[in-house]
Amino acid sequence: MTDKPKKLRCDACPVMCYIAEGRTGACDRYGNQDGQIIRCDPLTILDRRLKAGDQLRPFLNADWTGQITDPLTVTAVGAGTTYPDYKPAPFVVSQQIEGVDTVTVVTEAIFSYCGVKVKIDTDRHLGHEAATVRAQGEAVGHVMTSEYGSQMLSLGGVDHLTGGSKSEGRVTCDTLLALCNAEAVELTIDGGATVIVQAGQPPIVDGQAEHRMRVGCGSATIGMFAAQWQGLVDDVVIVDDHITGVVSEHQAGKVLGWPDTGIRIKGRRSTPGRYFQVAQPGLGWGGTDIEDPLTILGSWRPEKGARPGLTLLMISTTGEQFAYYVLDDSLTPQPAPLPEALRDSVDLITENCEPALCTVLFTGGAGGSLRSGVTQNPVKLTRSIHAGETRLTCGGAETYIWPGGGITLMVDVTKLPPGAFGTVPTPALVAPLEFILSHETYRALGGHEAAIRSLGDILEHGGEYGADSRAIGRP
Repeated sequence: MTDKPKKLRCDACPVMCYIAEGRTGACDRYGNQDGQIIRCDPLTILDRRLKAGDQLRPFLNADWTGQITDPLTVTAVGAGTTYPDYKPAPFVVSQQIEGVDTVTVVTEAIFSYCGVKVKIDTDRHLGHEAATVRAQGEAVGHVMTSEYGSQMLSLGGVDHLTGGSKSEGRVTCDTLLALCNAEAVELTIDGGATVIVQAGQPPIVDGQAEHRMRVGCGSATIGMFAAQWQGLVDDVVIVDDHITGVVSEHQAGKVLGWPDTGIRIKGRRSTPGRYFQVAQPGLGWGGTDIEDPLTILGSWRPEKGARPGLTLLMISTTGEQFAYYVLDDSLTPQPAPLPEALRDSVDLITENCEPALCTVLFTGGAGGSLRSGVTQNPVKLTRSIHAGETRLTCGGAETYIWPGGGITLMVDVTKLPPGAFGTVPTPALVAPLEFILSHETYRALGGHEAAIRSLGDILEHGGEYGADSRAIGRP
């Protein structure tokens, strides 16, 4: 009777899976190969000589000559983890970068305190501020404040990952992973729209793909293009959910000598030519719920300049919707064909609208014990990052470090190599981090000097979690 192959216990995350020979753990990232726990994905090395999309794999044990050149940068993608954090990071790399002796410390960090900030370029109403955002029916975040031409979502965070039901945590983790790896995710907003979000791609709102983000609010549009309309039309209204503009009343029109037209706008007048709340938010003209722009007009005032034959152009902030009218004898706007003389001005608004895209920023708190994989005195690492002595990258991409306590970082996920993010079933996200600093600074921080290895040694022998590596170009 033969003994069954012994299962190995993986300590790469708090789940502590027992893994049989030839199998992987619950995360699908670590496996048992020949009686050793290995990282299933290769260590990723950025090579500035390669263009994005180029890939040389395997990098090791093939045609490598042993020569090290400056363009190689070790990332944490495929490196393995510091967990359970009592030990040095998987790779502490000694390398000369532009003539400076540097140390690069790489680790795949486990993040329970993390999420994504999503910028969606659209003028359409997605949902009211603070409305719950759902994936697969589970709450995964909320709507944030609108920004100029964009809607903002905040997704994830420790409360959704660990503070709700098991299903909520699992779905939140899966949603964050897909978004961070630039995959498409369908989200629904309570009381609002269904939107498909994918980093670097146009959003799809209620089945309709967005093409352009608005050139500006209604007031700003008038400021930019009032001169284009002078002498060609008697009045122009820019319909916008936030600030609807009227050129004859606006300061830009007054500076140009625009005469009064007697127009009346329904809504709350702010300053001359600027109106709030002309309609409810929606998917219609300028992010409002209207399909007929004439519904925002009141009765015209002859004592203020209204007259039969007066012409009116109404247009949205993206130029997608526009209509031309002429007042009849009863001062009622009647639709008319757009004069060719106005076509260029409509096209100019469209030309000035940038492509609508989705932006996904991974946001995480890189504090906790992972810092002990870099230095024996973790707070010194935090202070060094804020002082600019230590550079923190994520998968080789530049990060923004929030001021204040701790190490709170943000990074554009499209700048990382494909598939750079992972998960563990706790649930938590896994993100690659690289700490880059001079050897002198590393020594002063109390770094793990005994763990430092040359880049050549790493390329030749690999690390604790395996030896495979790959070289790719920067995204």
